[in-house]
Amino acid sequence: MKKYLLTLALIAGTALGTFSLRADAPAPPAATIEQRVGALEAYICNTDPTAPLKDTNGVAATDAIIGNPGPGHNAWLLTSTAFVLFMTLPGLALFYGGMVRRKNVLSVLAQCFLITGLVTILWVFCGYGMIFGGSGAAAKEDVIAGWVGSPTIDWMLKGVTSAPNTNYSYWVSENVFSMFQLMFAIITPALIIGAIAERMKFKAILVFMTLWMVVVYFTQGHAVWGINGIMNGVWNANAKIKAIDFAGGTVVHMTSGYSALVLCLILGKRKGFGKENFAPHSLVLTYIGTGMLWVGWYGFNSGSAVAADVVAANAFTTTTIATAIASFVWPMWEWIVKGKPSVLGFCSGAVAGLVVITPACGFVTSTGSIYIGLAAGTICWFMCYKVKAWFGYDDALDTFGVHAIGGTTGAIMTGMLARNAANANLATNLKAYVTDSWFQPLVKEQFKAVVITIVLSVVATVVIAYITKLLVGLRPTEEVEITGLDESEHGELGYHG
Repeated sequence: MKKYLLTLALIAGTALGTFSLRADAPAPPAATIEQRVGALEAYICNTDPTAPLKDTNGVAATDAIIGNPGPGHNAWLLTSTAFVLFMTLPGLALFYGGMVRRKNVLSVLAQCFLITGLVTILWVFCGYGMIFGGSGAAAKEDVIAGWVGSPTIDWMLKGVTSAPNTNYSYWVSENVFSMFQLMFAIITPALIIGAIAERMKFKAILVFMTLWMVVVYFTQGHAVWGINGIMNGVWNANAKIKAIDFAGGTVVHMTSGYSALVLCLILGKRKGFGKENFAPHSLVLTYIGTGMLWVGWYGFNSGSAVAADVVAANAFTTTTIATAIASFVWPMWEWIVKGKPSVLGFCSGAVAGLVVITPACGFVTSTGSIYIGLAAGTICWFMCYKVKAWFGYDDALDTFGVHAIGGTTGAIMTGMLARNAANANLATNLKAYVTDSWFQPLVKEQFKAVVITIVLSVVATVVIAYITKLLVGLRPTEEVEITGLDESEHGELGYHG
């Protein structure tokens, strides 16, 4: 095996050559065969490629593998990026579109497309820099330490190239990483649509989502995932809150879910709510959308390892187990209480499982994912079936019950179930917090992150909603709402005849 690796490394080194050097600079020593094998092993193991290229005196050697993306890791993240976009277009669009009345189906599709374009523009203009800005080994200064990255860093993606940004990955191109994270930014505000479906102006959505992304998402994203983030417990040794969030329990689901509840309360109930029939117009579309979300979610969760490595493999496994269990448990509760398991129950259970496992998937074992699946199918079902009825709020498509409560449940259970056996990176800065017990110190840190996320989402949404109301108004006229948003705002019908 060693002879094979030596031969492979020699061929790779010969084919790739070495970096070009300045004419007036002394050339570093060429990498030895052993060092090149070490670099190759670093690629296979997804570790720092520069480490094996130091000689006994600490002098760096040269090898063409350094500074270039790894084809396998890059390929997985390219695939994951497409999967996550697939979650919004067409997955979420069909999932939500099938649950509204037929006169509003196109409005949901249009809103998903609007958000996709809008968020991409914001991302290129300043969003990526505000969350992840700064290429290379040294992180740039934050605007507000740990909370807000600088919008001028990587402005218009300046400096974002196919070379890796080693703050986030040794082997994935930074432009690929940027596009992967863009897809998260797209789906998050799109989730809010579920709570306010059928009763918000198209131009109001444009204004609200623009402000919300800048104030809420970009701030929360940097705090949790930025290399200097104040709640990035895994990678920031100086994080004030040692919380963890693998793929977006707080950043994606809690921010959108709590903001969705606040916005739907400010908007008020749909005309005829509680008196007219608001049943989904096409559960077939919802079922298809659910399947697309589940498939796309593998890119969402496994892709968040930012490598095709053992952590990604674990995330893939735990995502499958938790989702399947939740998709089973939710309709079983319906069967017990109502006497019939519904197709909508299967779909809702699957999405709930995906949501709750999201912050935990790369940190928990298969056993932990079983507990998470059971909790997702039970807690989210109870919120949508009982709590929503008790309080009477018009969360049209259960964004709050599934995403806010699911994201909160997932964040807390991540603190309870994170295990060193699932992810060796937990030992980097969290040795004192992850002790492999249900009530380990990490749980307290997760509660802190949950509270901060709720406060940010709620307060910001109230302010942004009333600014939007002042600028363009929030709700269409009663006549428009009765006619349907498809014909009134888009001049089209989803169905004829």
